Amino acid sequence: MTNDNYIEFKKQRELGDILSDTFAFMRSEFKTFFGVFFKIVGPYLLVMVIALVLYMYYAGNQFNLILQSYDPEATDGFLIIGLMLFYAINLLIVYAVSQSTVLHYIKSYTVGRGQINYDAIRSDVYATLPSFIGLIFLVAISLIAGFVVCCFPAVYLWVPLSLAFGVLVFDQKGAVDAYGDSFNLVKDEWWMTFATLVIVAIIVGIAGYAFALPTTIYNYLKMGVFSGEMDAESIMDVFKDPIYILLNVISTIAQFMLNIISLVAGALIYFNLNEKKNFTGTYERIQNLGQNPEN
Repeated sequence: MTNDNYIEFKKQRELGDILSDTFAFMRSEFKTFFGVFFKIVGPYLLVMVIALVLYMYYAGNQFNLILQSYDPEATDGFLIIGLMLFYAINLLIVYAVSQSTVLHYIKSYTVGRGQINYDAIRSDVYATLPSFIGLIFLVAISLIAGFVVCCFPAVYLWVPLSLAFGVLVFDQKGAVDAYGDSFNLVKDEWWMTFATLVIVAIIVGIAGYAFALPTTIYNYLKMGVFSGEMDAESIMDVFKDPIYILLNVISTIAQFMLNIISLVAGALIYFNLNEKKNFTGTYERIQNLGQNPEN
């Protein structure tokens, strides 16, 4: 059975179609998608939030000790570094698991013509997690090196490497092969891919700013920026404020949710480029001609 609201991923699209189909997919799959997403990602996201709260609270508390005693050694540096590493590791895991879940959901969605297989998605997410983490490191190292050399190489690398995770999932490649094949995928299509990614990034960025704005305003109010009575102690106190921590947690979770838009758009871009080069979806539709539409 094919879902009546099924959105065909394996076809060529213009920029406007990629944007409209991204939101159409999110709208039509909202309940099912987020049900699967939170079942798989939820436990990891919860641990990451706990790590963030601990880091923010104890870091603020440790810096307050420095201000009150005027002694840099009053703080426990190992505690702060430990909490920072705990948060960073959980952030990496959540990013990898969430990205893998989104892409494997789309893969299951395309294979099932609108029907998804939760057990297969969950199994594939865990099976490919090492490859995702490895690819994240490869991409991060490449982009950092690109920025060190010059800004333009990093921008150039950003375009193909944004699609490397889609190559890993949809082409069933390892981290190194997905890294290399992503450059072949955008060959002769770099500028159009760049323009699409930039527009998606702007949309997500504006939405993310809207979620971060309450935290910024509250931070300024708490520190006395608007009243002109700002002092060092008030700056440090804000990091222990439960409301400030809560707003930061909400903003962080919102950023992860908004990143889903970029991942869905990235999948549509992958299939658009793959279709232009390999005509995979076209061949599948030709092979399916004459078959019972109910199958």
